[in-house]
Amino acid sequence: MSRCEITGKGPVVKNLVSHSNIKTKSTAQPNVQRKRIFSRVLNEMVRLYVATSAIRDMEHSGGFDQFIMNQNDGTLSKRAMEVKTRIRRKMATKKKKA
Repeated sequence: MSRCEITGKGPVVKNLVSHSNIKTKSTAQPNVQRKRIFSRVLNEMVRLYVATSAIRDMEHSGGFDQFIMNQNDGTLSKRAMEVKTRIRRKMATKKKKA
């Protein structure tokens, strides 16, 4: 099943309730897309599985780099954590040079 690598958003189990109050289990899948996202700090494209709601949140918060740095490490996947550590190291080297 699909899961967003940045936000950790995954499938949700829910009940469909009819007029006669009969409950039927169903699952709601998040809209997860495989996207190439540009990282300004790394100056390259990063390929991740991202929910479309996370893409909107990225645009609102000021870009991919800002968004992933503000995310909790527990919600990130292993691949997203690798990208975050690469960004963190690159930002640290830029501060040392300046």
